[in-house]
Amino acid sequence: MTVSVVTVDDQAVFRAAARAIIDATPGFQAIGEASNGLDAVRVVRELDPELVLVDVRMPGMDGIETSRRLIAAHPRSVVVLISVEDMPNLPSAAASSGAVELVRKQDLNRATLTELWSRHGHS
Repeated sequence: MTVSVVTVDDQAVFRAAARAIIDATPGFQAIGEASNGLDAVRVVRELDPELVLVDVRMPGMDGIETSRRLIAAHPRSVVVLISVEDMPNLPSAAASSGAVELVRKQDLNRATLTELWSRHGHS
């Protein structure tokens, strides 16, 4: 079985890096991307991914609100917040968003994806 993944981040460089990591991870496939929260809602509605990686800090609708909206509309999708920053207050904000976990962008790799899915995947 292949886990379908959408990445939501305002930086094209990170989206490309995430896509490469996802596609290099056995059992995972990058099926879409969005550069902001509003696009994320549309893309997730259209593609119905199993896993969504959402950047915390984006212009307009931030990742916390994006996660809330995605989870409300698509409760089967596993939403993970991603951030380059270590933010001490973020774990509580992440929990209130419905996201299952917060992962630092620099820690995103093949092993992290596999571990995330083994802990939180619905399949």
